[in-house]
Amino acid sequence: MSAHKLIYITDDERDICDIVSRELQAYGFNVETFLTGSELKQALQLKSPDLCIVDLGLPDMDGIELVKSLCEQANMGVMILSGRDSVTDRVLGLELGADDYIVKPFIPRELVARVNSLFRRFKKNNHEQQSTSLKVAQFAGWRYDPSTLTLSGVLSCDIQEGESEEIGQELSAAEHELLMLLLHSPRKIMSRDKLLGERISPFDRSIDVRMSRVRKKIENNPKQPTLIKTVYGVGYILTADVEWV
Repeated sequence: MSAHKLIYITDDERDICDIVSRELQAYGFNVETFLTGSELKQALQLKSPDLCIVDLGLPDMDGIELVKSLCEQANMGVMILSGRDSVTDRVLGLELGADDYIVKPFIPRELVARVNSLFRRFKKNNHEQQSTSLKVAQFAGWRYDPSTLTLSGVLSCDIQEGESEEIGQELSAAEHELLMLLLHSPRKIMSRDKLLGERISPFDRSIDVRMSRVRKKIENNPKQPTLIKTVYGVGYILTADVEWV
């Protein structure tokens, strides 16, 4: 699992960098550490890692803004490691597209387990994407191209007036992961456990947050969704048929 995987760690506490680095290296990961966001950005210009672990309390920039910029880059995982343990911070980090959120103080071995879990999810998603390589999903007037993470279609702007707008938008890695799970199992109830996959976290609100983001991109009225419906107490269901072309 860890072979040739490169992880960047950004934290202004050198002790934290050392602890996380030693633990990950003990399990075979390649690790580079940075004390500021600027150092991380410089490193990203030279080489992109498989995963970035980022603290929110950085001395030179807003950690949330850094996470936002990292999540906009495809094919790279993002994990937040922070002393901020409020629900607001967690939800915001996940809304921006972070793949996981770990609160300090933490157990180093659990962090390694979560990292391994993320890479297993990424591997599974890549396999599913390759199985539908060069294919585009069509559903309910939408087209989704997994190779470019691009969603295109017509979204109603004013249902009463019959106004609509043709749009094209790119999904984040986290949104892509969730949408692909639904597209591969249309008209089937997907439980929260299934959507969480191997993520080791009691904070399953992350699925609700990500689902809300996906709904905003494909539903005419996200507050009254018709394409992705909630099955209360169970999970979610994509109500449209899907054709891969």
